[in-house]
Amino acid sequence: MAMLLLGLVLFLGVHSTRIVADGWRTRMVGRMGEKGWKGAYTLASIVGFVLIVWGFGIARQSPTVLWTPPRGMNHLAALLMVVSFVLLVAAYVPRNAFKAKLHHPMVLGVKTWAFAHLLANGTLAEVVLFGAFLVWAIADFASSRRRDRAQGVTYAPGTTRGTVIAAVVGLLLWAVFVGGAHQWLIGVSPLGR
Repeated sequence: MAMLLLGLVLFLGVHSTRIVADGWRTRMVGRMGEKGWKGAYTLASIVGFVLIVWGFGIARQSPTVLWTPPRGMNHLAALLMVVSFVLLVAAYVPRNAFKAKLHHPMVLGVKTWAFAHLLANGTLAEVVLFGAFLVWAIADFASSRRRDRAQGVTYAPGTTRGTVIAAVVGLLLWAVFVGGAHQWLIGVSPLGR
């Protein structure tokens, strides 16, 4: 569990600099330069991610069960993951209605992912992992929206083309994950209970 916690602190800590220390981040970018900051940010993120994967894998070998989710929660989680995948894709597709309306679909996709996985899982490691991401996503979304308002950020209106692309690609990625990629990558079938 210590490795998982260390990974979460490093990964989510790096991803929280704009939430808790935006001024410090700006000074560091000024001191290190844009490329230097992005390099250090990327390195810390990768190390944190590796520690999360490693620590979660270790914790799964001897799980501490807090509760057993009711039958069907994995199906509800799978349904929520459709929304999550569409939102994650929408963050990268230009001029789609999801981004125009929600402004930060990536963070909302992470929030939906974490919430869905909390519904379907009940071990201590899972609660720590998904709970940490959920708390981070809630804080990051609120911070991002506040920053947008303060800076007067506007988002381009969505187009039908961009919206359809985001929805279809998100749905296809979800189908790939449910169809076998989740089992292959994580070792658990999302609908297998």
